[in-house]
Amino acid sequence: MRRREFITLLGGAAAALPVGAWAQQAAMPVVGFLNNSSPDATTDRLRAFRQGLKDTGYVEGENVAVEYRWAENQIDRLPALAADLARRRVAVLATFGNATAQAAKPVATMVPVVFGVGQDPVRLGLVASLARPGGNMTGINFLSNELTAKRLELLRVLVPGAVKVAVLVDPTVPPTEAALREVEEAAGAMGLRIQILNASNSDEINAAFATLERERPDALFVAPGFLFTSRRVQLAQLATFHKVPAAHQSREVVEVGGLMSYGASILDAYRQVGVYVGRILKGAKPADLPVVQSTKFELVINAQTARMLSLTVPEKLLVAADEVIE
Repeated sequence: MRRREFITLLGGAAAALPVGAWAQQAAMPVVGFLNNSSPDATTDRLRAFRQGLKDTGYVEGENVAVEYRWAENQIDRLPALAADLARRRVAVLATFGNATAQAAKPVATMVPVVFGVGQDPVRLGLVASLARPGGNMTGINFLSNELTAKRLELLRVLVPGAVKVAVLVDPTVPPTEAALREVEEAAGAMGLRIQILNASNSDEINAAFATLERERPDALFVAPGFLFTSRRVQLAQLATFHKVPAAHQSREVVEVGGLMSYGASILDAYRQVGVYVGRILKGAKPADLPVVQSTKFELVINAQTARMLSLTVPEKLLVAADEVIE
């Protein structure tokens, strides 16, 4: 085929496509998605994030593209991953987790950032205030530490004879110190003695449960942390094997065999991050979008696990639960 004929044919094909399709391809925005975990540990959360985008009129692959970066539980990788997404000039950067948002803060001068964090974003240094974030960052606060006392109280109701409670924390995560203060204060008010156990990887989780076997606490309180969410099957299985009642932040642990969880809906928080990303793509400025605090909280109990632990779930917990897994 001669060159002139080829150009004519190409032009005819272009004319045959709707004008909007060519404009859409040329103008499709790219969203950066930075996460401290891994894709296989966040399947449901990703679905919720995409639903948030869809709620504002954006569908991945149709009128928006998403560039994903995963730290695979290695916090030290986050700054480089955030910088890489900024260099690619994404239209908005979505992050989830305290350390992830803090890693993204230096690039916020180049790209708007929407975060989902468990700690107060003002204390984290991300925004000037919740109502008026200022700068180029805003997002969702799902109140991890603020719900510590309530989670511990519910564990005490489920295990009324508890006196000694082990607390599992990841010492490598920045908010651990604040989480421990909340646990210690709440435990003191309830007359509970606590024992701190540290774990920052899978082997150390195993070692922590070996300590539990020796010390025999009455219950286990698992502090918030993406490591514990990503290792939820391991945690649920070990707690059942060692017959220790455990309370978690995330319902995802209970869905795979954990005993009980209480906390803000993480899926709803991911959805709201997606909504804010969509609003910024439509022209909103982060400084004008107030930080949203979660209002949807969930108590989830695994009745089958309770029976395996020879626990009788009090009627008032069954009535209060948002979901009882049989």
